[in-house]
Amino acid sequence: MAGFGDLVQKAFYLGVGVASYAGEKVGVTLKDVRVQAQKLVDELVARGEITAEEAQRLVNEMVSRAQQDEGVATSGTASEPRRIEILDDADGGDLSPEEQQAEELRRQVANLRQELEQLRRES
Repeated sequence: MAGFGDLVQKAFYLGVGVASYAGEKVGVTLKDVRVQAQKLVDELVARGEITAEEAQRLVNEMVSRAQQDEGVATSGTASEPRRIEILDDADGGDLSPEEQQAEELRRQVANLRQELEQLRRES
Protein backbone atom coordinates (compact mmCIF):
# COMPACT_ATOMS: atom_id res chain seq x y z
CA MET A 1 0.00 0.00 0.00
CA ALA A 2 3.02 2.29 0.27
CA GLY A 3 2.85 2.71 -3.51
CA PHE A 4 -0.68 4.07 -3.22
CA GLY A 5 0.48 6.61 -0.61
CA ASP A 6 3.23 7.73 -2.96
CA LEU A 7 0.72 8.02 -5.76
CA VAL A 8 -1.59 10.18 -3.66
CA GLN A 9 1.28 12.43 -2.68
CA LYS A 10 2.45 12.69 -6.29
CA ALA A 11 -1.07 13.56 -7.38
CA PHE A 12 -1.32 16.21 -4.68
CA TYR A 13 2.00 17.81 -5.62
CA LEU A 14 1.08 17.63 -9.28
CA GLY A 15 -2.22 19.34 -8.53
CA VAL A 16 -0.51 22.02 -6.45
CA GLY A 17 2.06 22.62 -9.18
CA VAL A 18 -0.51 22.89 -11.93
CA ALA A 19 -2.74 25.13 -9.79
CA SER A 20 0.26 27.36 -9.09
CA TYR A 21 1.15 27.42 -12.76
CA ALA A 22 -2.44 28.24 -13.67
CA GLY A 23 -2.47 31.09 -11.18
CA GLU A 24 0.67 32.59 -12.71
CA LYS A 25 -0.70 32.32 -16.22
CA VAL A 26 -4.12 33.92 -15.74
CA GLY A 27 -4.03 35.19 -19.30
CA VAL A 28 -3.82 31.62 -20.64
CA THR A 29 -7.15 30.18 -21.64
CA LEU A 30 -8.61 27.21 -19.82
CA LYS A 31 -8.25 25.17 -22.98
CA ASP A 32 -4.50 25.66 -22.86
CA VAL A 33 -4.45 24.69 -19.17
CA ARG A 34 -6.41 21.52 -19.95
CA VAL A 35 -3.98 20.63 -22.76
CA GLN A 36 -0.94 21.15 -20.53
CA ALA A 37 -2.49 19.20 -17.66
CA GLN A 38 -3.36 16.42 -20.08
CA LYS A 39 0.26 16.28 -21.26
CA LEU A 40 1.48 15.92 -17.68
CA VAL A 41 -0.92 13.13 -16.78
CA ASP A 42 -0.33 11.37 -20.11
CA GLU A 43 3.34 11.25 -19.21
CA LEU A 44 2.53 9.82 -15.77
CA VAL A 45 0.26 7.20 -17.38
CA ALA A 46 3.01 6.31 -19.86
CA ARG A 47 5.41 5.81 -16.96
CA GLY A 48 2.83 3.58 -15.29
CA GLU A 49 2.60 5.81 -12.21
CA ILE A 50 -1.17 6.35 -12.48
CA THR A 51 -4.08 4.73 -14.29
CA ALA A 52 -6.12 6.32 -17.07
CA GLU A 53 -9.10 6.82 -14.73
CA GLU A 54 -6.94 8.57 -12.15
CA ALA A 55 -5.45 10.70 -14.91
CA GLN A 56 -8.89 11.86 -16.07
CA ARG A 57 -9.86 12.75 -12.50
CA LEU A 58 -6.61 14.71 -12.08
CA VAL A 59 -7.16 16.65 -15.30
CA ASN A 60 -10.73 17.52 -14.29
CA GLU A 61 -9.59 18.54 -10.82
CA MET A 62 -6.76 20.69 -12.20
CA VAL A 63 -9.04 22.45 -14.67
CA SER A 64 -11.59 23.18 -11.96
CA ARG A 65 -8.81 24.56 -9.75
CA ALA A 66 -7.60 26.68 -12.64
CA GLN A 67 -11.12 28.02 -13.13
CA GLN A 68 -11.30 28.90 -9.44
CA ASP A 69 -7.86 30.51 -9.53
CA GLU A 70 -8.82 32.50 -12.62
CA GLY A 71 -11.93 33.79 -10.87
CA VAL A 72 -9.90 34.84 -7.83
CA ALA A 73 -7.17 36.46 -9.92
CA THR A 74 -9.58 38.40 -12.10
CA SER A 75 -11.37 39.75 -9.03
CA GLY A 76 -8.06 41.29 -7.92
CA THR A 77 -7.91 39.64 -4.50
CA ALA A 78 -4.86 37.43 -5.13
CA SER A 79 -1.50 38.92 -6.04
CA GLU A 80 0.41 35.70 -6.79
CA PRO A 81 0.39 32.05 -5.77
CA ARG A 82 1.97 31.02 -2.52
CA ARG A 83 5.34 29.34 -2.98
CA ILE A 84 5.88 25.96 -1.37
CA GLU A 85 9.36 25.18 -0.16
CA ILE A 86 10.51 21.83 1.19
CA LEU A 87 13.29 22.19 3.72
CA ASP A 88 15.91 19.51 4.25
CA ASP A 89 16.88 19.35 7.91
CA ALA A 90 18.69 15.99 7.77
CA ASP A 91 22.36 16.17 8.67
CA GLY A 92 23.46 13.27 6.50
CA GLY A 93 23.36 10.46 9.10
CA ASP A 94 21.55 7.19 8.69
CA LEU A 95 17.98 7.89 7.62
CA SER A 96 14.94 6.14 8.99
CA PRO A 97 12.51 4.60 6.47
CA GLU A 98 10.20 7.59 6.89
CA GLU A 99 13.05 9.99 6.24
CA GLN A 100 14.14 7.98 3.20
CA GLN A 101 10.59 8.13 1.86
CA ALA A 102 10.48 11.88 2.51
CA GLU A 103 13.78 12.30 0.67
CA GLU A 104 12.44 10.35 -2.30
CA LEU A 105 9.34 12.55 -2.35
CA ARG A 106 11.56 15.64 -2.31
CA ARG A 107 13.41 14.32 -5.36
CA GLN A 108 10.13 13.60 -7.12
CA VAL A 109 8.84 17.10 -6.34
CA ALA A 110 12.08 18.57 -7.69
CA ASN A 111 11.63 16.54 -10.89
CA LEU A 112 8.02 17.74 -11.24
CA ARG A 113 9.17 21.33 -10.74
CA GLN A 114 11.72 20.87 -13.52
CA GLU A 115 9.02 19.50 -15.82
CA LEU A 116 6.77 22.46 -15.03
CA GLU A 117 9.58 24.91 -15.73
CA GLN A 118 10.26 23.14 -19.01
CA LEU A 119 6.58 23.40 -19.95
CA ARG A 120 6.60 27.10 -19.04
CA ARG A 121 9.55 27.69 -21.34
CA GLU A 122 7.90 25.78 -24.17
CA SER A 123 4.68 27.77 -24.05
